Amino acid sequence: MRLLIIEDEAPAAAQIRSFAARYGLPADEVHEVRSIKKGLAWFAEHAMPALIFSDIELLDGNVFSLYAQVAVTCPIIFITAYDQFLLPAFQANGIGYLLKPFIYEQFAAALAKYDGLRASFGPAAEEAAPAPGLSAAVVEQLRAALHPPAATYRQRFSVRQPNNGFYLLPAAEVAFLQADEGVVFAIDQRGVRHPLTGTLTEWEQQLDPARFFRLNRSELVQLSAIVRAEPYFNNRLLVSLKHGATLTSSTAHTAAFRRWLEG
Repeated sequence: MRLLIIEDEAPAAAQIRSFAARYGLPADEVHEVRSIKKGLAWFAEHAMPALIFSDIELLDGNVFSLYAQVAVTCPIIFITAYDQFLLPAFQANGIGYLLKPFIYEQFAAALAKYDGLRASFGPAAEEAAPAPGLSAAVVEQLRAALHPPAATYRQRFSVRQPNNGFYLLPAAEVAFLQADEGVVFAIDQRGVRHPLTGTLTEWEQQLDPARFFRLNRSELVQLSAIVRAEPYFNNRLLVSLKHGATLTSSTAHTAAFRRWLEG
């Protein structure tokens, strides 16, 4: 039984070898490659292994660029430091994974699942058809999982009018948002107040954190509206805006606000 370890960290590769031996995996040959370039050369010179243990980020790039060029027909157990982006993709396609750092019990559980799948097909099935590998669609799904689309943030506000109509207020024209007696207002660069629906926390979650910051419990300020920030009482900052308004950071938010201002 030939095993292939695709891992650029020698200690991690050694751990895989050790755990595989401890599990009793019947490996006649165990090969290691450290990069995509060496992986391509290995596949060009060797028959398909029975099982691959594969890291994600290698010395010369993402391992999915290797799998996009090689028609892998054996099972793969991924060994990765990624969690929320990759694990759902692995689970949806029946691909085993180990999340770094992992212990022997987790390694053994992944191999037990592999053994169970092999047993369910049986020798006849294995001879009749190659084990399903990574299709182009799966490779693309995993590649996309590593690089999720950039978050999109609200670019305009819908402001309701008394006649049940509404008008659109561009986010770029808003100096700050303020919660006042249960109502959130968007105050524009001229100082005009526009009533909004929803809570301040809900708006905070919809606005670009690079542009808007929660100064205190009741106010969100836009970076482009700020003229200066000066020390104030009790470790707070007095924030002056272009249209003349002044806001005050809370003590709890001052340090984070300073870091945000400095980029």
